[in-house]
Amino acid sequence: MKTKELRNLTREELLQKGKSLKEELFKLNMQRYGGRVDKPHMFFLLKRDIARIKTILNEKK
Repeated sequence: MKTKELRNLTREELLQKGKSLKEELFKLNMQRYGGRVDKPHMFFLLKRDIARIKTILNEKK
């Protein structure tokens, strides 16, 4: 997700988006421990998007 798109969202929308990304990361971790991950590059992308959301939330404070 682009930073410009995230900056246009409200605080509540950012919190909701962050929560959904964390859930997706959790599911991906469960696949990792199950021994089968279809898209291993998603770990990096999800973590980066979560960090972007946290950064923007801190800027908005």
